[in-house]
Amino acid sequence: MTDSSANPFANFWQTDLLDMFFSPTQAADPLPTQDADLLRQFGFLPGLKEILMVRQVHALEHATVWVLSSRARSVKSGNSNSRQTDDDSLSGMSTDQGFYLYGEVNSEEINQAVQTALRRITSGEWDLAVHPRCGTNLSVGMLVTAGLAVGASALLPRDPIGQIVGLGLAAATATQITPDLGSLVQRYITTAIPFNLEVDRITTMRDSFGNPAHFVRVKWAES
Repeated sequence: MTDSSANPFANFWQTDLLDMFFSPTQAADPLPTQDADLLRQFGFLPGLKEILMVRQVHALEHATVWVLSSRARSVKSGNSNSRQTDDDSLSGMSTDQGFYLYGEVNSEEINQAVQTALRRITSGEWDLAVHPRCGTNLSVGMLVTAGLAVGASALLPRDPIGQIVGLGLAAATATQITPDLGSLVQRYITTAIPFNLEVDRITTMRDSFGNPAHFVRVKWAES
């Protein structure tokens, strides 16, 4: 009889590997050690660590934008409540090394916001991982629109009027369902609670248009 503890594939389907892609960031009790355990067991898989890093960085990017947006609103209104508000002058892009943050914010503000975001999101405010302006929503919207358009084209009459009506219906339907569907995709697939991230350093830079930007570099930590 084979010793399953010596063979990482023996209990492949009994592990949380599938949950890496299909476990919500707003689960009732996310496991702080899940990604670290996966990396220890399956670290030999090419690109696994990068995938885990990107998902956690993506969540931290969203949380940081929420924190900065809330602070900006508090300063403007004089209201110090922590209700989530979106500042569309801020945007970001995640990588497996950290994330870019675009907008008129200084390094000290970003450092404080990142630390606050990391503390809050890992302490239970998992909704900070999802953001309505995430590129995931755009990608989901395009896929849904294309799928519905193809379906409508196949089902409706081939005359120009029928096809135009079908395309309009597809676009309208996609507009209605994309926000909720995009949020689900973010929760279950493209983000993960950043239990294994530590902030390394923040670098000031300029984007391709000369606008201010920062890169928040992170590193992997087991606990």
